[in-house]
Amino acid sequence: MAKPVARIAASGDSEAPPRVATVSETLGSRIRSERKRAGETVRGLASRIGVSPSLISQVERGRATPSVATLWAIATELGVSVADLFSDEQASPSPASGSTGDAGSRAEAGGRSAAGPFQPHEGRQAITLAGGVRWERLTAGPDHEVDFVHVLYPVGAASCAEDALIHHGGREYGYVLSGTLGVKIGFDEYVLGPDDSISFDSTMPHRLWTVGDEPVRAIWVVTNRRGDPRGTTFP
Repeated sequence: MAKPVARIAASGDSEAPPRVATVSETLGSRIRSERKRAGETVRGLASRIGVSPSLISQVERGRATPSVATLWAIATELGVSVADLFSDEQASPSPASGSTGDAGSRAEAGGRSAAGPFQPHEGRQAITLAGGVRWERLTAGPDHEVDFVHVLYPVGAASCAEDALIHHGGREYGYVLSGTLGVKIGFDEYVLGPDDSISFDSTMPHRLWTVGDEPVRAIWVVTNRRGDPRGTTFP
């Protein structure tokens, strides 16, 4: 196992994160819409990603918040990007289906959103997950090729439990803005401080968590997540 390198996080400014237009309350309805579009039942989806049907039902009704690992598994199983789940629009056929119609009017060639290139920080859409982990979408609309997000891990937060690692399709690139982030990839562990970066194959079992008593802010990119094996957790 690679030995972690001790880091001292920079104190930085303590200013509050920018106000964002949260869509956490619409996440459940969006998941339900995508599940029905895929012709999947609550029980079937739960079985495929290894959680209880009651959890899927509660998430869809807005009564429970999924963990990072669970949301990745749901998105991958339903064949959508995480960015798709930031929107409360009705589900539309994915670019891979070859269908046109409404999807064609909202997307450019290559599956990118036609919403425009500019995304002001005050208007970012966000999803708040279990443990207070927050993802803020940095693109003006969903991008079916890339998940480009600003992430916030509160003190004590993690992407999954210590005894469970997640993997999914694609490749990840991360850049830490503030705080100290622990990253486990396979059997190796790394500690990233401000201005450190990391990249790895997302199909490798991995876990992210906050180290110390300062929240972590980072920029994260996941590419080509549709072209690789389905996501799951490793006990």
